Amino acid sequence: MNAANQAASAYKRQQVMTAAPEDLTLMLYNGAIRFINESIQAIDKKDTETAHAKNMRAQKIMREFMLTTDMTQEISRKWVQVDEYILHCLVQGNVKKDKAKLEEAKELLAGLRDAWCQAMKQVRESKKAVGE
Repeated sequence: MNAANQAASAYKRQQVMTAAPEDLTLMLYNGAIRFINESIQAIDKKDTETAHAKNMRAQKIMREFMLTTDMTQEISRKWVQVDEYILHCLVQGNVKKDKAKLEEAKELLAGLRDAWCQAMKQVRESKKAVGE
């Protein structure tokens, strides 16, 4: 690994280690979307090995979301059903190299990410209003 890659890796590691939990969730959403895009690009290039590797990284993020969801809330149980469907799309997209399934997963993730961003914004604004 060259010096530039080492510096970028160290920066990313520091960013993750100091991020608030809600920011980590946003990073995971963005990472999953990026890995899906990279998997789709690899399929276009007929690079099945890379497509598989990138897809598996996106699947790992989805499994992490599912494992860390607080299932004591009703909304969480519904949210996990969406996560399960996204994971299903990723698996099917990986097995069949089906870009349409990967695009569907990506669109759903983008919607969840955007909702998460909006919720983060509203919480931060309400904290400012209260003076925290």
